[in-house]
Amino acid sequence: MKASVNHMLRDFKTLRTGKVTTSVLDNVKIDYYGTLTALDQVGSILVADATTIIINPWEKNLLQMIESAISKANIGANPNNDGNQIKLFFPAMTVEQRQESAKQMRIMGEHAKVAIRNDRKNANDKVKKLEKDKEITVDESKSAQDNIQKITDKFIVEVDGILKTKEAEILKV
Repeated sequence: MKASVNHMLRDFKTLRTGKVTTSVLDNVKIDYYGTLTALDQVGSILVADATTIIINPWEKNLLQMIESAISKANIGANPNNDGNQIKLFFPAMTVEQRQESAKQMRIMGEHAKVAIRNDRKNANDKVKKLEKDKEITVDESKSAQDNIQKITDKFIVEVDGILKTKEAEILKV
């Protein structure tokens, strides 16, 4: 269940909030000598301010490939190549974009809750199998299922809390 929460948090990093992060480039890869390679493996990526990312490739001949890969990735900014580095200028988010990001975040939260509930079902099935095979008593089975439900409730509350905090963060202008 903790893995479901961690997966949700990783997914959140792909969303755009008020300020840009280098994680928007995590899925951008270039063909580096025949191997698909992440941008952070071929240069340095820096956040200059709340709306600007600067990419300094270690090899200048990669500038065109990086520029092309970013354009194809459709991350919300056009690359500006000055011959030495690539700058990405992200426009300030509109209210509609913030609401859309919050909506996507809620969907990711629901996916995490479904995964947690699936974990609960799998755990309960194992307990019921142990009871059926007479390895544990009916009382032990009931107690184990109650504990599983308490753990599930704890993780659902954790997901809801994270969602509430992050949503307020995104919608804050």
